[in-house]
Amino acid sequence: MKRILVLLLALALGHALERGRDYEKDKVCKELAFLGNDDFRSLSLILYSRKFSSGTFEQVSQLVNEVVSLTEDCCAEGADPTCYDTRTSALSVKSCESDSPFPVHPGTPECCTKEGLERKLCMAALKHQPREFPTYVEPANDEICEAFRKDPKGFANQFLYEYSSNYGQAPMPLLVGYTRSYLSMVGSCCTSASPTACFLKERLQIKHLSLLTTLSNRVCSQYAAYGKEKSRLSHLIKLAQKAPTADLKNIVPLAEDITEILSRCCESTSEDCMSKELPEHTIKICDNLSTKNSKFEECCQEKTPMDIFMCTYFMPAAQPLQLPAIKFPTNKDLCGQSGSKAVDQYTFELSRRTHIPEVFLSKVLETTLKTLSECCDSQDSPACFNTKGPLLKKELTSFIEKGQEMCADYSENTFTEYKKKLAERLKTKMSDSSPLELAGLVDKYSDFASKCCSINSPPLYCDTQVGKDT
Repeated sequence: MKRILVLLLALALGHALERGRDYEKDKVCKELAFLGNDDFRSLSLILYSRKFSSGTFEQVSQLVNEVVSLTEDCCAEGADPTCYDTRTSALSVKSCESDSPFPVHPGTPECCTKEGLERKLCMAALKHQPREFPTYVEPANDEICEAFRKDPKGFANQFLYEYSSNYGQAPMPLLVGYTRSYLSMVGSCCTSASPTACFLKERLQIKHLSLLTTLSNRVCSQYAAYGKEKSRLSHLIKLAQKAPTADLKNIVPLAEDITEILSRCCESTSEDCMSKELPEHTIKICDNLSTKNSKFEECCQEKTPMDIFMCTYFMPAAQPLQLPAIKFPTNKDLCGQSGSKAVDQYTFELSRRTHIPEVFLSKVLETTLKTLSECCDSQDSPACFNTKGPLLKKELTSFIEKGQEMCADYSENTFTEYKKKLAERLKTKMSDSSPLELAGLVDKYSDFASKCCSINSPPLYCDTQVGKDT
């Protein structure tokens, strides 16, 4: 219960520190008293590393130092009643200076045009986009212990920043739990008589928590990027591609279930939200799909629910079914009360026929369905569909064909083999290009494919790149 209370208090910190109201001050002061200075600083470092994931360690540390300093001073017995409001106002002013030492954000200049509480609220709402390509690499055991023995606090702060900025979309309770467990392991093993054996044993102990944290970061990053409705559609696409022989009635409940789980757990303060909900979801996956697809049947033989979930999450798309061409939706399909069902049906049918990554389909379907939805709201809906429908269908087909060309051979080959086949295709297609130009294109397209041609490609990055490269 105490740990849950700590996390509940911690989540209030992100907004409380920048608002300056008395009740916010009381929250922060109670938190400082409850946690103690060291834990308060650690949690502040985790929170601001998550929030400003593109900031440098020095920038985030500067902000944390300012926040902790003002909190300690203004929460001290006998502190001036105006201390907190004055210091938080000074903090927001400092954030607006051209040489501000704090993390840079493109929204800062707009916030700086505002005054007083409005500026603080604007600043509080700023946060960087999640890192879709984590760069954190755990050092070797001897490097860890060398850094820890040299400066235990410095090592802990650097680790909290690195891990939290890289995996900041994981729910806060998981992030706090894992980083504490990791630092506890380092403290124990680097003072042990047998560090190697100690690390081996301790890593096994925290393996489940480590997997849950990194996997939660992945699925919550996608949820944060897409939002609830688009996330639901994304999961429907992926499941239809992984199990094309399943029925829509098998797929939709699973897409809805995982979306609801993410909506509850990604920002939850409950310590066991993900660890409780994901195993329950895997049972539903196996009940719905293990008899429909041999790959799902294999995954459902894994020993633990987490292993099952990981197996199904990283499962590549199956070969699409050879079915008759899908009928493009009409105004009668989409504009009535059953419009949402028609969208699901069309998305499902298109996905299980199409060998193209989800990020491509999500992008083109969003544009297509939005335009068709606007037709439903027009004065002459049938005429709008008759005019725009054929053009949208042509654009959708062209987009898919170009996407398939971009990702051709990627999922069926090793990266080396893929690059070799790509080079052969480009050489045939662009016979007038010089070897240097061809090599540049191979590097460009293979880099794109390595990031955007898998079933779980990062949506924010790929959404910006798919239009360019297709």
